[in-house]
Amino acid sequence: MDNAALELRHISKYFGSVAANKDIDLTLKKGEILALLGENGSGKTTLMNMISGIYYPDEGRIFVNGEEAVISSPQDAFRYKIGMVHQHFKLIDIFTAAQNIVLGTGSKGIAHINEEVKEIAEKYGFDIDPKKKIYDMSVSEKQTVEIVKVLYRGADILILDEPTAVLTPQETEKLFAVMRAMKADGKSIIIITHKLNEVMAISDRVAVLRKGEYIGCVDTAKTGPAALTEMMVGEKVTLNIARPAPKLDRPLLEIRDLTVNNDEGSRAIEHLSFFIRGGEILGVAGIAGCGQRELCETIAGLRKAESGAIYHEGESILGLSPRAITARGVAMSFIPEDRLGMGLAPSMSITDNMMLKNYQEHGYSRKEKAPDENSPENAEGKSFKDRADAFFDRHCPFVNRKRARAEAERVISELDIVTPSTETPVRRLSGGNVQKVLLGREILIEPNVLITAYPVRGLDINSSYLIYDILNRQKEAGTGILFIGEDLDVMLALCDKIMVLCHGKMMGVVHADKTSKEQLGLMMAGALDLEEEKGKPMGVAKDSRIGEEQA
Repeated sequence: MDNAALELRHISKYFGSVAANKDIDLTLKKGEILALLGENGSGKTTLMNMISGIYYPDEGRIFVNGEEAVISSPQDAFRYKIGMVHQHFKLIDIFTAAQNIVLGTGSKGIAHINEEVKEIAEKYGFDIDPKKKIYDMSVSEKQTVEIVKVLYRGADILILDEPTAVLTPQETEKLFAVMRAMKADGKSIIIITHKLNEVMAISDRVAVLRKGEYIGCVDTAKTGPAALTEMMVGEKVTLNIARPAPKLDRPLLEIRDLTVNNDEGSRAIEHLSFFIRGGEILGVAGIAGCGQRELCETIAGLRKAESGAIYHEGESILGLSPRAITARGVAMSFIPEDRLGMGLAPSMSITDNMMLKNYQEHGYSRKEKAPDENSPENAEGKSFKDRADAFFDRHCPFVNRKRARAEAERVISELDIVTPSTETPVRRLSGGNVQKVLLGREILIEPNVLITAYPVRGLDINSSYLIYDILNRQKEAGTGILFIGEDLDVMLALCDKIMVLCHGKMMGVVHADKTSKEQLGLMMAGALDLEEEKGKPMGVAKDSRIGEEQA
């Protein structure tokens, strides 16, 4: 193809017996935005890693601007003017934006570099401070640094892996404006995303992978979400979220007059009061940065409250350690938004992550004596799993790893996690499968209160609906769920009630089946304050420790 910026011909990549990519043909035209769709584990990131030099294809050929290219390292990719922005950023926190951008290029003279970075930012509409340290940046600022970094190296072909997964709607719109500016400048862009509304909004064409194989490519203007979902999954999928009627139980968690500061010392949550009953899902809506993260961390014992009270089943838990909160009778589970940085240990296996949080309370600890070095478990001919267990028996005799592995296998099966084995390090899994491991570990302990922040972030359509189904099953089992999300359509369909925050203050609580997205948007912006709703459906009773019956 004469106008092809990039061509992949019969590309295959194997990891042992697993075919991550098999005989894939793909074309990226000059000056276009191509969306790459596929379920979690379908091989999208693996394919892009071969283009960017992280992996080398086992079979097939790559052509750049009509000429065959041998790409065996990221340096090779840059020579062909290919740059990739990974889902998990690769930045050095203590360096400035400019220092990260030029790292490895041999460039000298920081003042000159700052000017070059500003020129790139002005050309495409970026908002970036070259002198700002990475550890002082928001997620969107870090992503900007990553994109400018590849542009600084002269990239004409850009690969963006889940670029909107951690962005607010406003930040997403700014990114899309930048992408359109880059396209107008002749850049060719591949965007990996699971959000079909974003695919329809930004892309020119859509390529679909399924289980490592290329399914096809369609013009965005000639397709729709339902057709794309069918291509990804291989069958028609009904995009409807069930909402079983809540079987309301007693209030399990009460927040009373809570005030919390953020990391900078300013107010993140101010005089917030509400409660959650067993058998219902309470959504929390608000523009990112309105105190959602600080609220979750305070409930989980990870952040200190300035004032107020938190009660779990009538007993105060404010000020207790996370372990003490987890150990209180029935555990309270917290699923953070930062799954690899905060929720899991990326270098540890799925099995080890299963028992990392609850190895004392959940029956993973044991008191029997470690087997002798000459025990039959250590005999030659044993499987890798048996030998791994024998090793841990010798060196960690107080941990029942076999039980942890059995539960890891159960989670892998029930949540359809794509992984070579239970012993695979979590960092080697796709982002969506990482999210499933985290959710599976938390629901494994059968909590009666589940705090979850953006549980479907980075998940494909099928996996997202699986998570919604799991949350509904937890709800039907009597669990009280606090659901923090960013998709108001999902929140209106899934949640029973929605609490809206604006700058850390409650704007009101509404019944999800009696409100609209427009009303929620006004409340999120602070333009509508439902005073009459405060203290009624989700407010706190003045004279009792646990709130009265909800409306």
